[in-house]
Amino acid sequence: MTPVELSRTVLHAVRRAVDAGELNVTVPARAVVAPPGPGGCGDYATGIALQLARPAGRPPRRVAEVLRPYLVDADGITDVVLTGPGFLNFSLHGTAPADLVAEILRHGPRYGYAGGPGGGSGRVVQLHCPHDLRAVVVAEAAARILRSQGALVRTSCVAPPEPEWAATLGVRVDAAGPAPAELPVNVRPVPAPADPLRLGREAGRWALLHPAAHDRPRIGDEHLVQREGNPLFRVRYAHARTRALSRNAADLGFAAEPGPVSGTAQDGTAQDGTAQDLLVALADHPRVLAAAAEHRAPDRLARHLVTVADAVLPFLPTVLPRGGEKPSAAHRARLALAEAVGAVLAGGLSLLGIDAPDHL
Repeated sequence: MTPVELSRTVLHAVRRAVDAGELNVTVPARAVVAPPGPGGCGDYATGIALQLARPAGRPPRRVAEVLRPYLVDADGITDVVLTGPGFLNFSLHGTAPADLVAEILRHGPRYGYAGGPGGGSGRVVQLHCPHDLRAVVVAEAAARILRSQGALVRTSCVAPPEPEWAATLGVRVDAAGPAPAELPVNVRPVPAPADPLRLGREAGRWALLHPAAHDRPRIGDEHLVQREGNPLFRVRYAHARTRALSRNAADLGFAAEPGPVSGTAQDGTAQDGTAQDLLVALADHPRVLAAAAEHRAPDRLARHLVTVADAVLPFLPTVLPRGGEKPSAAHRARLALAEAVGAVLAGGLSLLGIDAPDHL
């Protein structure tokens, strides 16, 4: 069972509890599942009971107790444990990692999307920003992320963006100029202290989007250097490495196939822990997209991409056979995991308006 399927299972449980008269709530459009936090257990957890407690008029833990019987017998779930104030923790069958990778490869860069325009939340969102380059870039990226979650979005600016903003950073808004007095400015990040246009499209956009809106961005040459200290370089390099692995594997005569990622590399290094960290980061991607959309915070997505890249870089040397080693099921599974990472990184960079090259 993948996180997306588990989310649907949770919503189905809520619907069954409502139909049975055990809960009097409106079934939400989405149930967020993620790796358990401190004090949690199992493979995934959800705080849906905390979300429903107030409309249900019951303590969160009581809501969780109502939902648990509808979840314990679901296909793919081996156990459901209540922790904390009302978190539901799920243990899944052992095929979950392979299912997660297969789910990502099936959706490609659109993994984590909630549907097409209007197909997810159905919300209509107006993003209105001042005549400031960073504000326009943040509004545009936030709009892309919101649309990935099914919202209908319109962007506007109090004055037309400068032509060089579009020419260099590729920014645009749906409308510009005087707006009705009742339309508030609701995208107002701290302005950049210097002109980011000299950094070019990719580095310039990253410099404006990676920091949180309340932080002053650094506009320096550190965004241009190709070394590990540059987060943008690590993200784009990790993506390029995953693409290179696919080409090299094809030359060796094997292709990706989702499956258990286990065993050791030729140098004797155990791979289970590294792969598990990576799987946790990938499973968290839909939640990160939803949170970035909810809070109009592209920086959350940018920082998550760095987390994914940092998790995959130590894993990549284990993907291909070495020396006289022949391709095995483990190599095909590792390649599938690497390709899933590439899809997540490419999709995330695209939402930020940044290119994900196959060669770097």
